[in-house]
Amino acid sequence: MIEAVVFDLDDTLYDEIDYCRSGLAAVSGYLAERYSLQSEDGIFQALWGQFAGGNHSRTFNAALDELGIPYDETAIETLVRVYREHEPPITLPNESLDVLKALKGRYSLGLLTDGFLPAQQLKVRALGIERFFECIVYTEALGRAFWKPSPVGFEKIVAALGVPPDRMVYVGDNEQKDFVAPNALGFLTVRVRRARAIHTKSAVEAPATAKRRIDRLAELPGLLAGIP
Repeated sequence: MIEAVVFDLDDTLYDEIDYCRSGLAAVSGYLAERYSLQSEDGIFQALWGQFAGGNHSRTFNAALDELGIPYDETAIETLVRVYREHEPPITLPNESLDVLKALKGRYSLGLLTDGFLPAQQLKVRALGIERFFECIVYTEALGRAFWKPSPVGFEKIVAALGVPPDRMVYVGDNEQKDFVAPNALGFLTVRVRRARAIHTKSAVEAPATAKRRIDRLAELPGLLAGIP
């Protein structure tokens, strides 16, 4: 019998690409203010072009090169901080809100998410979802070594909710890291494949593969109801 449902955050409860876009917009505004000869829209187009083209690790470097703006390591660190500390104008999709409302009270709910603080906390606040969860684990608060696929965050949420792992479900999106630990601990794992997801590769090895897959989060309550 399932007693608890634990969610990933990015690309599970909302489209992470919306956060990325808002972060790049914040960086564009910062750069436009500092370099008055560059238009904010032009800077954003350069940044977004790099990101949308698949450059997710050196977006700022490549865009600044394209724009002819000089920079050093300290400047890049500043842009990263602007990105991570911006107040994201993101909203929770109605589908996700309906699912959380449907599950709240029927199951113990938890949230476990990787990512940099305070970025993840700002996302949770912007989405207005803290009220749904009995426990939220930010793996960054435990230490970078405990990001997924480390089992430590999952062990912490098991202890906090007081539910055996074999009566818990973990819902995530990224088969490269999300399901290794909960599979090993005995969770039922569910992968949601959002249409606008950033991470779309499926796992090659069985230990990383989700046990169930859904195409829309709205399918989750029905899936859970059908589990003995």
